[in-house]
Amino acid sequence: MATLLYITAHPGEAPTSYSLAVGEQFVQAYKHAHPADEIKHLDLYDADIPHIDAEVLEAWGKLGQGIAAADLTVSQQDKMTKLGQILNQFMTADKYVFVNPMWNFSYPPVMKTYIDAICMRGQTFKYTENGPVGLLQNKKALHIQASGGIYAEGPMQHMENGNRHLKNVLGFIGVHDVESILIEGISYTPARAPEIKQQAIEAARQLAQTF
Repeated sequence: MATLLYITAHPGEAPTSYSLAVGEQFVQAYKHAHPADEIKHLDLYDADIPHIDAEVLEAWGKLGQGIAAADLTVSQQDKMTKLGQILNQFMTADKYVFVNPMWNFSYPPVMKTYIDAICMRGQTFKYTENGPVGLLQNKKALHIQASGGIYAEGPMQHMENGNRHLKNVLGFIGVHDVESILIEGISYTPARAPEIKQQAIEAARQLAQTF
């Protein structure tokens, strides 16, 4: 049995979101194809993940000096506990599905906050004399992203920083098997929006069979 972590970074709902609609169809098809697997949903808009702020940096510094967690401030203890839970949930999962819209050539800020929480030295990567090494092994990921324009190819290709960045981050921590379903051109070609959505849904359903 494997665990799939379904991570959504969208403030809306499936009826009005192309990315969530495709994501939900993937999950439904995945459940049918892999009935023994466990699926956990992490809604980043509800997760209240701590930002890497001054309190967190100070807490890490104290812990690195051997100061006990019990001697941190209450606020720091709360943040360390939450960050630890988020990291543990990510590390113990076998497969990941990230779902988000493209905002201003990237993803919503809650996604970046999550990425900061899972990129932890000594846990998901380490530095060696030959450079950084990812510590996660035998895991795979899928990124579902919707955008109004077209960025996978053409003159706007260099401006896409969501899918490219996520792949770079996942590769950095050892997850190199990453698929992408990019739902593009919704606003650029609105007449084709239903067709674009349906094509993405079909791609998601097919991928779910072997993911």
